[in-house]
Amino acid sequence: MQTGLERIAEKARKETKLVFTSLPHHLTKELIWESLCHIPKTSAPGVDGQSVDHAKENFGDWSEEMLTAIHRCGYKAPAIRRVYIPKPGKAEKRPIGIPPIADRALQRSASRVLSAIYEEDFLKCSFGGRPGVGAHNALCTFNEVVAGKKVSWVLECDLKNFFGSLDHEWLLRFVKHRVGDPRIICLIRRWLKAGILEDGCLILRVVHFSLPFLAYFYITGDMPQGGSISVLLSNIYLHYVLDLWFERVVKPRMVGEVYLIRYLDDFVVCFQLRADAVRFREVLEKRLQKFSLRLEPTKTRLVEFGRFTARHAKERGKRVETISFLGFTHFCTIIQKGNFMVGRKTEKLRQRRCIEKLSKLMQMDRHKPLGEQAKGINQILQGYYAYYGMGGNIMSLHRIYRFAERYWCKMLSSRSQRGNIIWEKFWKIKKSFPLRCPRLYIPFARMQSLAVL
Repeated sequence: MQTGLERIAEKARKETKLVFTSLPHHLTKELIWESLCHIPKTSAPGVDGQSVDHAKENFGDWSEEMLTAIHRCGYKAPAIRRVYIPKPGKAEKRPIGIPPIADRALQRSASRVLSAIYEEDFLKCSFGGRPGVGAHNALCTFNEVVAGKKVSWVLECDLKNFFGSLDHEWLLRFVKHRVGDPRIICLIRRWLKAGILEDGCLILRVVHFSLPFLAYFYITGDMPQGGSISVLLSNIYLHYVLDLWFERVVKPRMVGEVYLIRYLDDFVVCFQLRADAVRFREVLEKRLQKFSLRLEPTKTRLVEFGRFTARHAKERGKRVETISFLGFTHFCTIIQKGNFMVGRKTEKLRQRRCIEKLSKLMQMDRHKPLGEQAKGINQILQGYYAYYGMGGNIMSLHRIYRFAERYWCKMLSSRSQRGNIIWEKFWKIKKSFPLRCPRLYIPFARMQSLAVL
């Protein structure tokens, strides 16, 4: 028996131009409860100070009132608490919006309903923020495109302040292509225009009136990064701004082969001919400007990247350039048989970040029992291996593992003035409390199956 969301997905797949006009009845108490249970118990509370456990205890009270307000177009999105987290390797900080727990559960539920429709519309070039297609799929697709297609040039792109530059009116127009229910449109509009609480001041994002005796500030054109619905809405925005335009307008006008691989607001475009790449970059900037978006100049560049790159660089006496995409540095190399392949290694900044994280943990935990220390170290190593453990990157994994070994021995020796630990003693400790060894979670043999072509 099909669920309501499965029926929506099937209808969206069969009727590509159908506009859904009745969706709120899919936002049920059961779906909101399920979404609430997916929120970690340690999640930070919003402006109301309500924790996950407290929201579960009072679920019956606020859920019924919330659903009634949605059906009457009377739901008022609560203000979002804004915090700033440091950007690794940069002086600036990234703003993160933290909605209240109840609103977060509603956003997650609405995202699931809308995803049932838009997952049938999203193209194969879109990765990230979608079920079943993540960063590893994007990386494997990039590997297969460069290694197996006629690719000689790659345009590496990044959008500047993407979440802070979205045009709300354009976004709502894009949503209305498939959603015609005024209650859902009203709900999304309320989320987009919700106030932001920062340093005790309420920032309103809709200018209707001004009261000089209230500490209100007014801004527009911003979507909080951190809400459950924001990732889906950003994917919808770029689906119409970039993906469809590339597939229907750009591709037919190119002379050579061309491929787009997008992960949220980071994307690369692969070209067979340099002339096509230059033409595309010119029209891309005009296209993005129309929808209030801009490319980040420092992260956008055209690079010769393909099977003949090394030969051309050698003829010109220059170094082979590399591509940075999703935490990896990609480079052109050959295997032992002499065939071309795409090599990869962890970006220096990401590797340094992991080393700093390990160092800080070992310094703080060095006086704890050895079992607890090993458990904390292994958690960091496991997370690093799980993401960066791709074919061709084994040396980066061993580099982190060797650092963890040496630094752990150093921290154990620093616990007291007479506590110097020689390597023979450390090996015995490591035998009792082993560190997780490097492992490739996605070897070369599996990369082809994860690619989406």
